[in-house]
Amino acid sequence: MGMPLRTAGRWIRSHNCDPMNSIVTDHRLVRPKASGARLVTGWGAVLMVACMGLNSLVGTAWADQSTAAAAEPAVNPAAAPDHPYKLTFGLYPMQGGGLPASTGADLNLRYGYGSGNVWLGRYQADGQGTQWRGGWDRSVPLPGGWRLQPSLQLASGGFAGGSVGLERGERWVAGAGLGRTNLRPYVNLNFDPNDAWMLWAGYHPTESQSLSVLVVRDNRQNPDQQHMHLVYRGPVDDGLRLTVDVLRKTGLVDGQGIRRLGWSLGLDGTRTFVHLAWDPNVNFSSQNMWRLSTGWRF
Repeated sequence: MGMPLRTAGRWIRSHNCDPMNSIVTDHRLVRPKASGARLVTGWGAVLMVACMGLNSLVGTAWADQSTAAAAEPAVNPAAAPDHPYKLTFGLYPMQGGGLPASTGADLNLRYGYGSGNVWLGRYQADGQGTQWRGGWDRSVPLPGGWRLQPSLQLASGGFAGGSVGLERGERWVAGAGLGRTNLRPYVNLNFDPNDAWMLWAGYHPTESQSLSVLVVRDNRQNPDQQHMHLVYRGPVDDGLRLTVDVLRKTGLVDGQGIRRLGWSLGLDGTRTFVHLAWDPNVNFSSQNMWRLSTGWRF
């Protein structure tokens, strides 16, 4: 698996390396040309700025649609050449399972270049310490219309991990990938299994619209754990883009099999964005998590 969140004094292995594949990180989607919102991590003044970004989104389009998503597509450089940086603030409250409630916060800065990204993040939770994280991902075109999609992640505490994916297609897309870590504690905030295989397929009727299916299944420490995502992305009024991600989660939690549904909603504009997600039995623990993130591109 991959990163840990800690709940009531114990570490929970969290899942999925930050940008993992083209269903979650789609380098081909064109972002709508208008203002929107998504959240970033921070404290104090940074939180104030993030709230300003959220207010900007709410003022322009919150009434039109619900918001937010678990998976944020990479910025298409042709669509947003003047805004290569993305700053995100995230809040992660957890509760349930007879354990004390807790809240984590994450501040993440991402820089997009060409068909790739580099990012640096800082996660902190009440009584759980702090972890710095960084990573890189890219989509590399290959002969025959194939695309290679490697990613690497490092974190304080000695964590190292990565993934590699291979996909083909433009209008219709299919691919597969594999992720591996050194099993050291890692605050990974995408919440899919890290040490896992991945299969995905998608349909892209236009440059700004897609419907995708992604399956991520642990194949190392917990082979019973599986996530299946159904993800829609498409334009809405005023140049904003809506992302809807429905999650089906199966596996063992404290020796008992579960079948749960989660979801995330996202609303993205040219500069701002906001995402909201519900993740039951987060990281296959006994606790449930809400995730709220917002921020802006510059």
